Amino acid sequence: QVQVQESGGGLVQAGASLRLSCAASGGTYGGYAMAWFRQAPGKEREFVAAITWAGFRTYYTDSVKGRFTISRENDKKVGLQMNNLKPEDTAVYYCATGPQPSSNHDDYLYWGQGTQVTVSS
Repeated sequence: QVQVQESGGGLVQAGASLRLSCAASGGTYGGYAMAWFRQAPGKEREFVAAITWAGFRTYYTDSVKGRFTISRENDKKVGLQMNNLKPEDTAVYYCATGPQPSSNHDDYLYWGQGTQVTVSS
């Protein structure tokens, strides 16, 4: 069974930076796209960013373009560098992995438990 683990969340002030990390392990995992989603209180889970298995292509939701960067450390680890954080970025951030990069959460097979990011104004 594949396991996905996020780390790196925390409480920061607006304008600060945070880096989230995600690692997949177990089973026959390999060659999958990885992505970040987030869910704020009272809202649906939304796509943030995705990266292909080789790391050559990245995708972002409009609200984080120019501020967030997704990158791969290897085929099982991915990071999300978040700069110039805003209060509206406050959410639980989830890492997910699946065969192809997608903004649809239904396309991902394995999910982490999430890590809280809180941005104060």
